[in-house]
Amino acid sequence: MARLTAYSQHNLRGQDFIRELIGHTNLKVSDIVYDIGAGTGAITAALASKVLHVYAIEFEPIAAAKLRKNMRGYENVTVKDGNFLEMKLPNGGYKIFANIPFHLSSLIVHKITEDKNPPSTAYLIVQKQFANKLLPNYDGFTGALGMMIGPTFGVRIRRPLKRSDYTPPPAVDTVLIEIKKREEPFIPLHQMASYRTFIERCFADPEFFAKTPQAKIGLRKGIKPSEMKLDQWVQLFNR
Repeated sequence: MARLTAYSQHNLRGQDFIRELIGHTNLKVSDIVYDIGAGTGAITAALASKVLHVYAIEFEPIAAAKLRKNMRGYENVTVKDGNFLEMKLPNGGYKIFANIPFHLSSLIVHKITEDKNPPSTAYLIVQKQFANKLLPNYDGFTGALGMMIGPTFGVRIRRPLKRSDYTPPPAVDTVLIEIKKREEPFIPLHQMASYRTFIERCFADPEFFAKTPQAKIGLRKGIKPSEMKLDQWVQLFNR
């Protein structure tokens, strides 16, 4: 997986700050946690002191070699070289905590939420603009991906970050988000593939969206897909 400076990655400053971020999660000593795009292991090391086991995933060869070297003294860390997007996710329970490459945020969220065994909770550091579009009832414009995952996952911002929290500082604002699997999905799981296709078509095809029964659920005339909230999408799909 690509990184962020030359490989699209901005590193968090210091172990104390990383531990403080982890304190905004529900990670427990019994958890298995995946660190996606682990770099040289700063987040991995902080996680290793908190949870049962950490799987640190890194694609970039130089960073992966340093990661292996840095993690030699950690018995509860397993380093995996390779592209997370091409990896099979585990069969058992797990969580995710990661400072992911910004340009891969959408692909990573798609993968972890659409897998047959998604994480119970994922904590991801992402661009604020991207995070806002995942929120189910954001006051601004919503995004197709957020509405796709909304019936099965709750999304919220756990903590905003400052640009000075990174080395080097990014040119965008970022936040730590929580993507948590719902105990009771708003749409039956066997209908979710059809629901995601419906959302995708509505956002991509104005003519298709215009033919949906919007008036039957009380939507105002001329509403755009990006102006709709999650509960409205669920109602529209079920008509």
